[in-house]
Amino acid sequence: MKIGLIIYGSLDTVSGGYLYDRNLVESLRRRGDQVEVISLPQRNYAAYLLDNFYFRLPRGFDLIIEDELNHPSLLKTNRQKHSYPVVSLVHNLHSLEPRSAWQNDLYQIIERRYLNSVDGFIFNSSTTCDAVQALIGEQKRFIVAHPPTDRFGLHLNGNQIRSRANEPNPLCLLFLGNIIPLKGLHVLLEALRHQTFDFRLDVVGSLTVDQAYVHKMQEKANACGLSSKVFFHGVLDGEPLLERLEYARVMVVPSSYEGFGIAYLEGMGFGLPAIATTSGAASEFITDGENGYLIPPENASILAERLTRLANDRELLARMSINALKRYQRQPTWEETMDRIRDFLLQMIITK
Repeated sequence: MKIGLIIYGSLDTVSGGYLYDRNLVESLRRRGDQVEVISLPQRNYAAYLLDNFYFRLPRGFDLIIEDELNHPSLLKTNRQKHSYPVVSLVHNLHSLEPRSAWQNDLYQIIERRYLNSVDGFIFNSSTTCDAVQALIGEQKRFIVAHPPTDRFGLHLNGNQIRSRANEPNPLCLLFLGNIIPLKGLHVLLEALRHQTFDFRLDVVGSLTVDQAYVHKMQEKANACGLSSKVFFHGVLDGEPLLERLEYARVMVVPSSYEGFGIAYLEGMGFGLPAIATTSGAASEFITDGENGYLIPPENASILAERLTRLANDRELLARMSINALKRYQRQPTWEETMDRIRDFLLQMIITK
């Protein structure tokens, strides 16, 4: 197959969505397919709409995959005549992110028009699938293909994880994700403000995506008297990231919304119970009280209570850690998922 993938900016951008896109490209190429990445410049939402006046779908492909993030640039483009199927890769609906109602009403109109212009979908979760089907009000061909969460393999066994949980050390927390308001670092810092148990928080994620918010969070940590307990690492990969995952005891990312949440499952592979929110797809793999906790968004008091419970009951922590590892081991591998994606794409081409 000759496939085009339309994205904004660089495929090397650090985020869960771009990680999915990179793995998709690499996996298709390993299977002998030609994949060309077609990049549109990153700008603001209003500027993206202007792309519709000049951008056209390229010729010479068997199929085009569009990262749904690009939806404002492709409203008119997809309605131009083209000879191949167009598949939208949907990580998360823009109109479901937390913002004022009038803004999301506008984004929903634009997003619905885009979603109705494609021939099929690749969804990262059942939650995202349900949200799109509810928005467009019609059934199109789709596949639910969970993101790659097995890039690290297994580094710790059950005995090591149980022993680590019972060590009388500070409760080591890991926040893994871009430092933006959506990910909820402000909620976590507020939950830790008055804690009496000993802890350490490692914050791993981009310090440049939203520099104003990062500065605000660094100031908040200082104002809360947490500067000796909270460490901002920036983006980590390879061995430095592995060290943080092995050293941690709990993964905490209290996002306002997650289309999937790769970081939670990657942490589970290291025996880290995951604390997420009830908004989004985290409930597809986090069972509250069994392998992690699901809390209401923006609720620092409940988060504080859950953290205190884990810090004071290391047997509970050990049990939830083992359950987290077991849940991770049930997740399909990325190569298994890729076989299903490729079969789906072939069927889209054959039946166009």
